[in-house]
Amino acid sequence: MVISGEPLQVIGDRVKGEIRQRLEVTPPVSLNFPDDLELFAPGTSRPVVVEVTSARAGATGTLHLETPAGWKVIPATHAFSLTNYNETARFTFTLTAPTNTTTARILATADIDGTSYHNRRVEIHHDHIPSLLLQPPARLRALSIDLAIRGHQVGYLPGAGDSVAECLQRMGYAVTFLTDADLTADHLRSFDAVVIGIRAFNTRADLSQNLSGLFAYVEGGGNVIVQYNTSDGLQNTRLAPYELKLSHDRVTDETAPVTLLVPDHPAFTTPNRIVPSDFDGWVQERGLYFASEWDDHFTPLLACNDPGEPPKTGSLLVAHYGRGYFVYTGLSWFRELPEGVPGAYRLFANLISLGK
Repeated sequence: MVISGEPLQVIGDRVKGEIRQRLEVTPPVSLNFPDDLELFAPGTSRPVVVEVTSARAGATGTLHLETPAGWKVIPATHAFSLTNYNETARFTFTLTAPTNTTTARILATADIDGTSYHNRRVEIHHDHIPSLLLQPPARLRALSIDLAIRGHQVGYLPGAGDSVAECLQRMGYAVTFLTDADLTADHLRSFDAVVIGIRAFNTRADLSQNLSGLFAYVEGGGNVIVQYNTSDGLQNTRLAPYELKLSHDRVTDETAPVTLLVPDHPAFTTPNRIVPSDFDGWVQERGLYFASEWDDHFTPLLACNDPGEPPKTGSLLVAHYGRGYFVYTGLSWFRELPEGVPGAYRLFANLISLGK
């Protein structure tokens, strides 16, 4: 007998009526790293947590981490026994990085009755589409990096949503989330830098009313780093203490050569020496919504371009304003930092360190 179509699970819901969804075949357990990125100083150790969740009662086995050469794990395995369905247990390994700068993908593995399982469980539920179950490998991005930072306190004003603030915390900064009302010189004085989240000037209607306090903070010796905003839909065309206009310019080739226009600028020397190889391993793109016009107080620091296009120099601009620094950058930090790109961490640390 031939049965066309795919097996479906039929669920009766008192509100939505009959719900039909795919019948999914799942392993006995799913695995998850609560933190999917960890930073290590070369040769140092950190605890790494793995969650094991049962898909059926009585899931028993052992858990271990698969690592590249040079990385060490203690203990070699953890035994688990989950009595109930959907029961979760957490296990901690100590992971030690090699003594050189490198990135690794650490794979969690559960061995049950002679079979190995590596899957996460990601459920997607929306009323307008059928429910989806994704089961990608449970991997941890681990970065062994020789990273120097200066300063400690960073204020972060969220925009449209990114995980840059969490990445700054992994670097060793104490991050305080800000509101528009916090943008006064007195309130910001305690911060070594203030970072503006992606598209904040597009999404925060009250930001323009508080720019004077932000600029006063810079003038008094502060440091502000503004990440990319789209040129369309700005709540206010004023983005900086000096004239600055955005464009649709971007570089989509993540391998596009990058030229350091001012190699001895503090953004490239302090506290980490930035070289062209720091732009190796970037993902998806170099950046987007670069500046196209700017006041002479701004210094363009980088040039890059997609194949067949002229060099674009508006991806990273730094200006002195009073005793402080103001930075606009269209580099795609919101992609590179969560992906554990070493050079992105080193350069962003330098931007936070300007003036220190």
